[in-house]
Amino acid sequence: MIDLLNPASWFGNPNPKLVANKKFFADFDQGRPLAEFSFVVVDTELTGLNKKKDELISIGAVKISNLQIDLSSMFHQFIQPKEMAHTQATLVHRITPEQLAKAEPAEKILPKFLDYIHGSLLVGHHLMLDMHFLNKVAREIMGGSLSNPGVDTMRMAQGYNRVRLGHYHEHNPRETSYNLDDLGKEYGLPVFKPHDALEDALQTAYLFLYLIKKFRKGGLVTLKDIFQAGRVGSFRY
Repeated sequence: MIDLLNPASWFGNPNPKLVANKKFFADFDQGRPLAEFSFVVVDTELTGLNKKKDELISIGAVKISNLQIDLSSMFHQFIQPKEMAHTQATLVHRITPEQLAKAEPAEKILPKFLDYIHGSLLVGHHLMLDMHFLNKVAREIMGGSLSNPGVDTMRMAQGYNRVRLGHYHEHNPRETSYNLDDLGKEYGLPVFKPHDALEDALQTAYLFLYLIKKFRKGGLVTLKDIFQAGRVGSFRY
């Protein structure tokens, strides 16, 4: 889609921030110890789940350095949608139409988010959904997509439970919920307010570090180990 107010979309030239981000990860080494990476845990709030029509209305994120949550550096921004008629869906997130009307548009917010996540791996719960909408906006207003590698805590939890409950636990009649709030309660983690981008990012950060601790006890100490754990469970918890 050509945006007449955005020259990057006329010719497909990506924004310099996207270029710098891609360059940073050009020689990405998954074999380094986990503590050497910088992570940004991200969550988005949306007007709905229609990938073609719905929009971002909030981004929340928190950094993890040396496998510790950095509460002094958090990102939380409301985003004014192009279609302000999406007001009913926003009430689920306790975001009022007035807050969205006063918020900056994505053209102002996304470059700030790019600065915040530069050089960091992204972490999210069902991260593919967040990345779809973030990249949708990035392509529209910045001429390209984010290059940050990502880790999905839902897949991490599934890998962990395959070992904890048995390799054939998919045949077990007991159902396991991978809802973020349910996992937090199951693992005894701090409880945060749901349907809030920053609170959900914090909830995900605690879940991520909990699972990392379990994985490291089982001998998974590199990022490559964690990626593989989403497919196979070969460690002892």
